[in-house]
Amino acid sequence: MLDRGSRLCEIAGELGFTLGSRERDRLLEYLALLQRWNGVYNLTAVRDPEAMLTQHLADCMAVIPALERVRPAGRLLDVGSGGGLPGVVIATLMADVDVTCVDTVGKKVAFLRQVAGTLGLPNLHAMHGRVESLQALPFDVIASRAFATLADFTRLTEGLLSSGGVWMAMKGRVPDDEITALRVEIEMFHVEPLIVPGLDGQRCLVWMRKRQRA
Repeated sequence: MLDRGSRLCEIAGELGFTLGSRERDRLLEYLALLQRWNGVYNLTAVRDPEAMLTQHLADCMAVIPALERVRPAGRLLDVGSGGGLPGVVIATLMADVDVTCVDTVGKKVAFLRQVAGTLGLPNLHAMHGRVESLQALPFDVIASRAFATLADFTRLTEGLLSSGGVWMAMKGRVPDDEITALRVEIEMFHVEPLIVPGLDGQRCLVWMRKRQRA
């Protein structure tokens, strides 16, 4: 059986990229922090570190190739970040992307700030509050993982999206009903299936943007 570091490298290879030793060690340290503080901060319902590695780290690592292809991301907002998923993983693996995680729970934001300091991630930031009240510069990518319906996600964050920016929603099955319910001003331009190594079940990314006026 592979140790966790080797397993992370194997997952990255299956996803089509190479995981450097520094990034591997940071992800392992993040996993340890998640496990250590989960009981105090209630960061995730998943308790077993092996399950955390697959259900959380691998799941979030799977979006990296897609983000690399889209590549408008100088600034990325992770909405309802909780314990930092996917924001911490993105900040760790994409050092040139400035990642801000926002959550309404103060303890989770405190945890994220500790993660940024412990892992040495100057591109990772955490803000406490409701996203619809957030005062910040526009973001090139606004991401969410199990945050809300697509309609609510785009409505609450529309004012934070840069001109030409995109929304990236991590979903399980393709949410056809949610896509149909999007406002006419919002265009779903791509649904991207994801295969997460070691994880059974469907995963996809739903990409959206503001519809261009004729």
